[in-house]
Amino acid sequence: AMLLVVGLSAMALHLGFEAILGAFVAGAVLRLVDPHAERSHPRFHMKLAGLGYGFLVPVFFVTSGIQFNLGALFEDAGTILRVPMFLAALLLVRGLPALLYRATGLSWPEVAAGALLQATSLPVIVAAATIGLKLDAIRPENASALVAAGLLSVVIFPLIALPLLHRSRQHPPADGRTRRDTGLTRSAARP
Repeated sequence: AMLLVVGLSAMALHLGFEAILGAFVAGAVLRLVDPHAERSHPRFHMKLAGLGYGFLVPVFFVTSGIQFNLGALFEDAGTILRVPMFLAALLLVRGLPALLYRATGLSWPEVAAGALLQATSLPVIVAAATIGLKLDAIRPENASALVAAGLLSVVIFPLIALPLLHRSRQHPPADGRTRRDTGLTRSAARP
């Protein structure tokens, strides 16, 4: 499996494709070669996932961290001002759907905490910025601002969200409802 990943990733890079395409093809080839691997080798997927998440993914993020262009972030005032703009965009795009949680009976602090927690994003941003830079689809200063916003989102948003959750657990709703009450239950209780 590792030989396939390394070989097909190297081949993909040599042909001008992203290495991740080679890794994906390696997984597809493994599925074709041994379609019943879950039954014949029950621990194979667990070992492969452990190797991937324990070694290969961290290597990607270490190399991405090494390539992070901190200088581009501070070259221009406009670039540093993009960081809070991108951070707000993350909260808007990824956090706004949390308003739907209110219909499930969650309190406003719980909805706000959910919005903040689901707005955290670093892995996808790092991967997208890395690929965008390699394809010359994004300017280095924008990539740096995006990655900085993603980094701030995983640091700041949980620091705000966790106290909101803690406070909402200590103070149940004033009207006596439980968090599990749905809109149907509340409307049925009205006179």
